[in-house]
Amino acid sequence: MYRKKTKIVATIGPATQSEVMLSKLLKAGLNIVRLNFSHGDFAEHQAKVDNLKKAIAKTGLPAAVMQDLGGPKIRIGDFSTETITLKPGQKFTITTDKIIGDETRVSVNYAPLPKEVKKGSFILLHDGKKKLEILEIKGNDVICKVIVGGEMKGRRGINLPGAHLSISSLTDKDKKDLEFGIKNKVDFVAFSFVRHPEDIRELRRLLEKAKSKAKIIAKLEDVEGLENLDEIIDLVDGVMVARGDMAIEIGIENVPMVQKMIINKCNQQGKYVITATHMLESMIKNPVPTRAEVSDIANAIFDGTDAIMLSEETTLGDHPVEAVEVMTKVAEKTENHEMYRQMVADMQKLKHESIGERVSDAVTNEAVDIANAVKAKAIIALTNSGFTAKMISRYKPFQPILGFTPNEVTARQLLLSFGVVPVEIKKFKHFHEVLPLIRSHCLKEKLVKKGDKVVISVGYPFGQSIDTNMIMVETI
Repeated sequence: MYRKKTKIVATIGPATQSEVMLSKLLKAGLNIVRLNFSHGDFAEHQAKVDNLKKAIAKTGLPAAVMQDLGGPKIRIGDFSTETITLKPGQKFTITTDKIIGDETRVSVNYAPLPKEVKKGSFILLHDGKKKLEILEIKGNDVICKVIVGGEMKGRRGINLPGAHLSISSLTDKDKKDLEFGIKNKVDFVAFSFVRHPEDIRELRRLLEKAKSKAKIIAKLEDVEGLENLDEIIDLVDGVMVARGDMAIEIGIENVPMVQKMIINKCNQQGKYVITATHMLESMIKNPVPTRAEVSDIANAIFDGTDAIMLSEETTLGDHPVEAVEVMTKVAEKTENHEMYRQMVADMQKLKHESIGERVSDAVTNEAVDIANAVKAKAIIALTNSGFTAKMISRYKPFQPILGFTPNEVTARQLLLSFGVVPVEIKKFKHFHEVLPLIRSHCLKEKLVKKGDKVVISVGYPFGQSIDTNMIMVETI
């Protein structure tokens, strides 16, 4: 029943968008389907959503949907030829004038660029593969020297490490895409290049206005977002450690420590955290991963991530099902290894000693301690919003967390929380009504056996915005 606790997010594309492939991915361990709105049109994304519903019905396995908004992307324009060659040491101009580029200059789609970069700073092109140093700025022209050159095609992305840009994180295209997501009742909205708290507030206003219950996942990808990290985490429901653009923006050597810092901060607050980018990149073409990739997955789990994510591995890759299977196997082995279990035990003890005054912190911490003491087979979080289950999840308990909820949206959203097995139940008015329901459901679905002890944690009175404040031990 309980294969792994770490959740898997997979981006769906041409290689995986059929009902048959989605069914295979669910059986392999997929929990969250990611729709990347940087690519594809509404018709393509609608087909993916429709096929997912069929796959869920066919397999009986649950899944949630994450809409990933494209966000702002600064790009160069076209060249007069398919490719040009940039030579180290040559001058190359990026201009806001509308021109067709050549080997000496190219246009850019971001008009404020000359006012927002400085002499001596760097411009990175083509995912950081080409590097330019700014020599001077004249009117609409940013005149550069090529540091790292090579062949270059048009319409490639630009990164501006350290620059504070005025561009909005939520573009007009994002707003139109969001309408599609709201219509299709997506469970999560991933928000690209979040830099300021106000970015989050704007997206939250749009979701609330449309009465959407989607949770916001901030993608932290640049220096400015990291500078405002604490404020951003306070406002969002979760964070994606988007290591691709992050590595370009802050330097690849800084990514491992930043990953650990972000995961730790999210765990402290009980916020979702996803580790993404290049986790199994070699499996786009190869049937087996590299040793370094396997270590990367295990390391993210040791860091405390809720979920690990696949991108091109499952959109265009030759081995998408195998990639999910590898993640599942590595997660299972890591979570059950003595070293990991000892690390979790040490972490639980440390958090117990440093518990604060918030009632929900104390109660959910004690729920885990009691479960260990009485050798409970499961921790049951009775929750309407998902709060109780997420607060328990951050302690990474050895027992599975059964998230009993009468809210179908909450049940899907809990699929992103480490160790949580969502269980949708019928609505009830009083707490005493739900205990027989829990017992019968646990036995019927073989979640636990008769005679097993479980720890139940809940915010009482149920259904109100109140801290988790009650624990009880129940024998099934």
